[in-house]
Amino acid sequence: MHSQKTPRSGLSCKMVLQAVGKVLRKSKTKSNGKKAPAEEKKHYMEPEYTKVRVVDFDLKDLVSLPTKEIDLNEWLASNTTTFFNLINLQYSTISEFCTGDTCQAMTACNTIYYWYDERGKKTKCTAPQYVDLVMTFVQKLVTDEEIFPTKYGKDFPNSFESLVKKVCRYLFHVLAHIYWAHFKETVALELQGHLNTLYAHFIVFVREFNLVEPKETCIMDDLSEVLCTPLPPHSHNHVTER
Repeated sequence: MHSQKTPRSGLSCKMVLQAVGKVLRKSKTKSNGKKAPAEEKKHYMEPEYTKVRVVDFDLKDLVSLPTKEIDLNEWLASNTTTFFNLINLQYSTISEFCTGDTCQAMTACNTIYYWYDERGKKTKCTAPQYVDLVMTFVQKLVTDEEIFPTKYGKDFPNSFESLVKKVCRYLFHVLAHIYWAHFKETVALELQGHLNTLYAHFIVFVREFNLVEPKETCIMDDLSEVLCTPLPPHSHNHVTER
């Protein structure tokens, strides 16, 4: 039996994620392979965009397991579920621009992501199809009481860590695609600060617990290095909520 669960909605580490989610919900009402031509210059790497963040919290402190009394699996479950909800929400803000015509493959940098079904069959999907498969798969997992238990005394399955790693790998694909193919729309919606904060928090989290292999995330290492490095004093460009 694992230790008593901390209510997932009350975890202090969610302060950053809640700040992102609050604005994303408001904005939603606003209007391995080939590179996406529109984003080949990596506009998301320009300093005027990378310096835009939502908060100044030390992300390393936020993702670390708070105390030995809190079960590691419960911490992973809580954070993974929250990241899923907010990455899904972040994608929804640009989903109208991500179509079978504009995104004929699930691309990020020089990579095309293929979907593998339960039998290992490889399928090339459009980006919206891929994201829908990802979100459907993850939603099914995080709401399965046998895999993501919420009741005290319920043990996590032996396969839990491997499933969390799979979820985080898929979520990384979605974030990478947003940056690569839809950053200009994100800027137009004035959500680059929220995307940057969400991405940095996610990367620091998966690195802390070795949830995604470096060879998977290396395509975005340039961005990760910039966003996961604290900004010098007085250089923050905060997003003002409306």
